[in-house]
Amino acid sequence: MARSFLQVAAAEEVAPPLRVVQIEGLVMLKIIKHCKEFSPALVTGQLLGLDVGSVLEVTNCFPFPIQEEDEEIEADGANYQLEMMRCLREVNVDNNTVGWYQSTMLGCFQTAELIETFLNYQENIRRCVCIIYDPSRSNQGALAFKALKLSDSFMDLYRSNNFTGEKLREKNLSWVDIFEEIPVKVSNSALISAFMTELEPDAPVTQRDYDRLQLSSSPFLERNMEFLIECMDDLSVEQQKFQFYYRSLTRQQAQQQSWLQKRRDENKARKAAGEEPLPEEDPSNPIFKPIPEPPRLESFLIANRIANYCNQINGVTGQSFSRLYLTKALHDN
Repeated sequence: MARSFLQVAAAEEVAPPLRVVQIEGLVMLKIIKHCKEFSPALVTGQLLGLDVGSVLEVTNCFPFPIQEEDEEIEADGANYQLEMMRCLREVNVDNNTVGWYQSTMLGCFQTAELIETFLNYQENIRRCVCIIYDPSRSNQGALAFKALKLSDSFMDLYRSNNFTGEKLREKNLSWVDIFEEIPVKVSNSALISAFMTELEPDAPVTQRDYDRLQLSSSPFLERNMEFLIECMDDLSVEQQKFQFYYRSLTRQQAQQQSWLQKRRDENKARKAAGEEPLPEEDPSNPIFKPIPEPPRLESFLIANRIANYCNQINGVTGQSFSRLYLTKALHDN
């Protein structure tokens, strides 16, 4: 049976889920160079490419100038982006925005500003990602390069601005369901692959291999522990807000029960006197005014940061123990 035009259009609108972010090696080098040049300052840039089925191809990028918070400067920044994309279009380079990249310090990127940026991008772009690069983590021997997107369930809940415990239980949403990490695949053309093969040194061991055996990891661990302690303090503050809310709620419920009992006793006396009973609820009474529940978004983001710091500490300490055992074995021999 032939399908109508509307059925075909509706079927085309359903896009397959995003499975992988394919980024060209030159784009990755541009991002790393930009982030390392301005480290420890945080920088951002635009990602350009194509959305092809379940693959998001990143074929080009350009950095954003470092700006201060000012309305005129923000307007100049928007004009800069438009001008850059116009110039790229004139030279026949991919100028379709597919997201943005940003640097981070020790993986501290789970913020409300990141979520707002995601929503702003997705108002005009069907699918976009944010590539996070951590220069400090990369100095420990691991390429800290990841692509993130917001989960669909979290986006729906965030748009409704209803982060109450009841709504979270209804959606079965926890702090691990905010971000989705998309696998990153590095792609190079055949010419670049051949050129990189020619550049490989003949020596089996290079200076990078020796750098990986560096035993000192104290500065990295100390910074992680400092940030972890700060996050624990922030989480304690959020927990105190909820404790105060539940204490206030319990106190209000006790006041309501006491007031209702008095009203019922008064109505019994009025009935005995042949008078009309009064309503048992009085909306004008302040004890019946609902107490707003504190939002849980900040505590969810803090929990994400805590998990990130714990994973980094676990990974670095595991590598350090391996190096120490290796050094001990070499020393004994």
